Amino acid sequence: MKLVLFRRQANAPLEPGLLTERGVVAIAHLVRAGHTAQLTMQNIIDDFDAIRPALEAAARDGAALAPETVRLGPPLPRPGKILACIANYWEHAQREARPLNMFMKNPDAVIGPGDTIRLPAFTEPWAFMHEAELAVVIRGPAKMVRREDWRSAVFGYTCMIDVTARGEGRRTWPSNPPMSWLGKSFDTFAPLGPCIVTADEIPDPNNLHVQFWNDGQLRHNYNTDDMEHPVPEIIAFASTVMTLNSGDVLSCGTNHEGLGFLQDGERVRILIHGIGEMSLDVVDPLKRSWERGIYQGQDSTHHDAVRRYRPQTVLRPTTN
Repeated sequence: MKLVLFRRQANAPLEPGLLTERGVVAIAHLVRAGHTAQLTMQNIIDDFDAIRPALEAAARDGAALAPETVRLGPPLPRPGKILACIANYWEHAQREARPLNMFMKNPDAVIGPGDTIRLPAFTEPWAFMHEAELAVVIRGPAKMVRREDWRSAVFGYTCMIDVTARGEGRRTWPSNPPMSWLGKSFDTFAPLGPCIVTADEIPDPNNLHVQFWNDGQLRHNYNTDDMEHPVPEIIAFASTVMTLNSGDVLSCGTNHEGLGFLQDGERVRILIHGIGEMSLDVVDPLKRSWERGIYQGQDSTHHDAVRRYRPQTVLRPTTN
């Protein structure tokens, strides 16, 4: 089942729906409304077992709105917290696994399908890059989850682009000042969507094909089986540190092979097979420019990595 939040027209409030092959089916009459769209989605997560039969009937028989007549929003517009893995992919390196570690990303940075990534308008010596990632949507409260019980804390999955400022905002240790993660948290730097796919539809989150295009150029092209620390371990680790609540997001890190810059006027698209795809525009008020294409200077990125192991999939054009 694919859960979405959508608008029937510009500036209309977000309402809950199901994304089906027939279109978007409205389900507000079947779910417990919250004061915000985020709280409504959290209610769906908490109540899901009880309301699932009604949702399945709606997905099968309910009136469907044509996709071109609605505008999808982020399925979680303001998560309680976004925890994101640092690195976490082997990237075909022969070495020991790095320690699992995470950082917190600003929940106010969330945007959704068809929205605009806006690069910050100041002249610090930073550059801005994309990181296409699998994101886990939590069903909580979850605390001290054992690795073997990881499924109890998972409601579903979505896509996230971890937009990242690199340069002065990402000093390495030792340095003065120490390394900062603020460059991950500018407004619009956490695109989520297009939907939440319920966990039952993803048998193994560590066997998903992730792709990312910039102006039609395929950059990220990897499988989540390449994680150093798989999803069960991420959940166990994060829930040891803090209580995970319904609607929280754990982003699983990226394979840096294929990393590239984002700059003004570009259009990007993320696809995780089995979950969905979304496109966004990039705007830079300062009209800066960086190397166009796949970045070769750092982060274990190899120029031909996107063409190496994973299949090249022919996809229909998108309108988002």
